[in-house]
Amino acid sequence: MDVPAEQAWAVVSRADLLHLWFPGIVACTVDGDTRTITLGSGMSLAETLLTNDPLQRRFQYRIAGGLFAEHLGTIDVIALDEGRCLVVYSSDADPATMAVVLGGATGGALEELARQLETGAGPALDALSTATPTSTSTDGATA
Repeated sequence: MDVPAEQAWAVVSRADLLHLWFPGIVACTVDGDTRTITLGSGMSLAETLLTNDPLQRRFQYRIAGGLFAEHLGTIDVIALDEGRCLVVYSSDADPATMAVVLGGATGGALEELARQLETGAGPALDALSTATPTSTSTDGATA
């Protein structure tokens, strides 16, 4: 993405903003170390927030239940130079076929994230400027 890593991390690290850049997710709420997402279908999934590390710029969460026996999502923001970064969204899932389904969804999410960041406009950026950030430590405790 043609933005500094800090700018991408500002959005990625905000667990409460996911629905503003991940197509198909229409709402999300965060309560402690649990984020509940609501899909366009109306289905809700509870995620356990595991890591929100500003030094590594790594965000991780786990889903157990619903369509998943197990799921680990990881988003890494890697600085390439002062004005560009690489955002990697990976999913490990059981059943493994769910990782394939998620691959398409996360690809769309990364495209939307890049669009908003690179144009400087969009609902996630609007929310950043008006909302109070919630920080989550690497052990999942909210500060």
